[in-house]
Amino acid sequence: MTAETNKVCSGGSKLIFACSGAADVGAVADQAARKLTRDGAGKMFCLAGIGGRIAGIMKNTEAASKLLAIDGCPLNCVKACLKEAGFTTFEHLQLADLGMEKGSTGITEENIDKVAEAGAKLLAR
Repeated sequence: MTAETNKVCSGGSKLIFACSGAADVGAVADQAARKLTRDGAGKMFCLAGIGGRIAGIMKNTEAASKLLAIDGCPLNCVKACLKEAGFTTFEHLQLADLGMEKGSTGITEENIDKVAEAGAKLLAR
């Protein structure tokens, strides 16, 4: 791993994995995770690296003090990816629980803020 790759892919104590799917709720989940990172609540991390079982990403995830999965829709792909990779202890945020439905949720600052606020509360537990 190069120094630059290590810098970009290094883990943090609180890692955030988000849906980044094609639907509106996927976009909201992704943007909320980015906001949480900007706000310092945790660090958005690479869900594709979990799916691909990339050694460095797996190790950093195992070493994290807290994990947050943000799923856009009830398919719960983020939750399933983490579980399939062997992670069983994590907070889970499902946008449907916040009243957001696939296909009818605006990608707005208000919705992004609502999800980020709920995520921050879960990370602070």
